[in-house]
Amino acid sequence: MITREQLQAHFDHTRAVAKWSIDEVCLWGYFFTDHDRSRLLAAAPLLEQMGYRFVGLLEPSPDDDDKELLFLHVEREERHTVDSLDARNKYLYRFAEQAGIETYDGMDVGPLPTGIA
Repeated sequence: MITREQLQAHFDHTRAVAKWSIDEVCLWGYFFTDHDRSRLLAAAPLLEQMGYRFVGLLEPSPDDDDKELLFLHVEREERHTVDSLDARNKYLYRFAEQAGIETYDGMDVGPLPTGIA
């Protein structure tokens, strides 16, 4: 589970090195993992109903230890603080458990693509 302390370190590091502001609206990606493709695909429309955009189902790469593990990637443009992201992560851990998905694997963040605000 991702701790609040890890999130604070992530925000601090991003503020120090990124050429964009993590404190503004950003493109947040969220990832779920499972060995069962159908479980991940069944979760996608549920997440879309909650305002997430389905990005895709990622296959394992040749370098991955687990050659069967699939990743569901969804994203959303939003502004987060450490506390709001901590709450979002807790919500997504619960969602994964209730949907029977093996894991909520965490998130990534980047600037909004040009032209999106």
